[in-house]
Amino acid sequence: MNFLICVLLGFCIASLGSITPSFLNLTVVKYSLRNGVKGTLYIIAGYSTVLFFQANLGAYFANVLMKNSEYITLIQQIGTGILFLLSFNFFRVHLTLNEKVEDKEIPKSKSYFYGIFMSLLNMMAIPFYFTFISLLIGFDYFEYNFSNALFFSIGSTIGSFTLYTLYAIVAKRIEHKLSFIASKMDFILGCLTGMVAIGNLIYLLSK
Repeated sequence: MNFLICVLLGFCIASLGSITPSFLNLTVVKYSLRNGVKGTLYIIAGYSTVLFFQANLGAYFANVLMKNSEYITLIQQIGTGILFLLSFNFFRVHLTLNEKVEDKEIPKSKSYFYGIFMSLLNMMAIPFYFTFISLLIGFDYFEYNFSNALFFSIGSTIGSFTLYTLYAIVAKRIEHKLSFIASKMDFILGCLTGMVAIGNLIYLLSK
C-alpha cells in the first residue's frame, strides 16, 4: 500500500478524533491563554507521542479481529467492559470539567509530561482507532503490516498535532464556546456509550 495513503488515512482519522471537544482540547485552550502558543506545543507534543502508540495498538487489535473471527466473542466482552469504563469516564469529565480544568496551573517545565499523562487518561483513543481501522480493513482500504501501521501512526500523530495546535492558536475565540460544547458532549457521549454497553451486555448474556 502506498505510504502516502497510509499517512493521509492516519491524518484524516486523527483529525476527526481530535476536533471533537474534550478535556484535552480544553487543556490546550486554557494553557494557551496563560502561556501562549509556543508553550502549549509541549503539551500537544505529549498528546501526540501517546497517540502514536495508541494508533498502533488500535491497528494491531483491528488486524487480530479481522483475521481471527473465533476471538470475536472475547473481543465483544472486552469491548463491552471498555464501553462501561468510557461511559463512566465521560460522566466523570462532565461533572468535574469546569472545576478541575479551568483552575489548573501547569508548570512549563512539566508540560510535555503532563501532556503524556493527560493523553493516557483518554480512554477513547484506542477504541476509536480500532473501530475506524476495522472498517478500513473490512472495505479493503487498509492492509495491515508493520510499515503500513507505522505510516498510519505517523499520519495520525501529524493530524492530532495539527488540530490541537489550531485549538491553541484560536484559543481566545473559542474558549467559552468550547467549554459549553464539551460539557454537553461529554454527557451525551456518556449516555450513548452507556446504552451501547448495556445493549452489548444483554446480547452477550442472551447468547
